[in-house]
Amino acid sequence: MKNKILLVLTILFGLMMVNAGLNKFFNYMPMPEDMPEETMKIFGAFMTIKWLMPLVALGEIVGGVLIAIPKTRALGAIVIFPITVGIVVHHLTHDPAGVGMGLVLLIINIWVIAENKDKYMYMLK
Repeated sequence: MKNKILLVLTILFGLMMVNAGLNKFFNYMPMPEDMPEETMKIFGAFMTIKWLMPLVALGEIVGGVLIAIPKTRALGAIVIFPITVGIVVHHLTHDPAGVGMGLVLLIINIWVIAENKDKYMYMLK
């Protein structure tokens, strides 16, 4: 049962990350109208660094695809981990009201890493 729950969660997680990454390239989801001024300034600053958002988008797409596929899930969890930490840290510091979904994604990511810890041990030896 635990494996089925993890499978469903990682597929949804992966689809959310792929969607977020594709949106950074194609801008098909409009920005919310009620975004705080500080958040708008931050995203404006991110946009001035021309390579940053495409890099994050690429990480989201690659990590999302990898984490959704059971055979590559361990690699995908490591690829996407810095992005989920960044989501949580951003919301904790600039938009605490939106931290809930970021925490859910981080918890799923940590769960996947914990379930695959034996695959990472070779890197630590």
